[in-house]
Amino acid sequence: MRMQFWRKAVEDIYCDNPPHQPVAVALWRAVKRHNLTKMWFTKIIDEREKNLDDRAYSNIQELETYAENTQSALLYLTLEMLGVRDIHADHAASHIGKAQGIVTCLRATPYHSARQKVFLPMDICMLHGVSQEDFIRGKQEKNVRDVIYDIASQAHIHLEHARSFRKKVPVKAYPAFYCTVALDAYLYNIRKVDFNIFHPSLQKRSTLLPLYLYIRSWKKTY
Repeated sequence: MRMQFWRKAVEDIYCDNPPHQPVAVALWRAVKRHNLTKMWFTKIIDEREKNLDDRAYSNIQELETYAENTQSALLYLTLEMLGVRDIHADHAASHIGKAQGIVTCLRATPYHSARQKVFLPMDICMLHGVSQEDFIRGKQEKNVRDVIYDIASQAHIHLEHARSFRKKVPVKAYPAFYCTVALDAYLYNIRKVDFNIFHPSLQKRSTLLPLYLYIRSWKKTY
């Protein structure tokens, strides 16, 4: 029902008849002001609807597809709001969105495991002989950490890809990509604890993030 509400809300927004709901009205104003592409909103809703069954991802590609159609789609919309319509910026947004989706899945693992749910890609778990039960029990053996290492490495690869053509991305697009500050911080911290996803330090908020964000902004990079 929630997905259906937003599906209809998006249709109504693009017909200049938004529902009397604060978020919908704000979206309508943004669409009018920045000429936002309807397809990205539709992709987000479609992908979220497919993901409502609460099952683990079959493989890393399935997780990346989910991230592309949700996190990357939001970045494409952010770029449009910044007035950036550039193929290189879109390419960077695609990789950063995938990295963000992967890191979000990792960060949420202790929370979901405590509620008897595991969403990590099954192909990587099977490769290392790790079951969902191992995560639910909070095991920290090497093969469990190897699963986390492989998944975190994929996020790192996407960030490196996004930065490999940084010189071709308009500087105007950089603010859309400052989420990489938090992604870098998490990947650095999980490496520090040898990919123990259940380490308490990973659940703490970093008070230095605003400083890192300011530095990244000052250096005009992502």
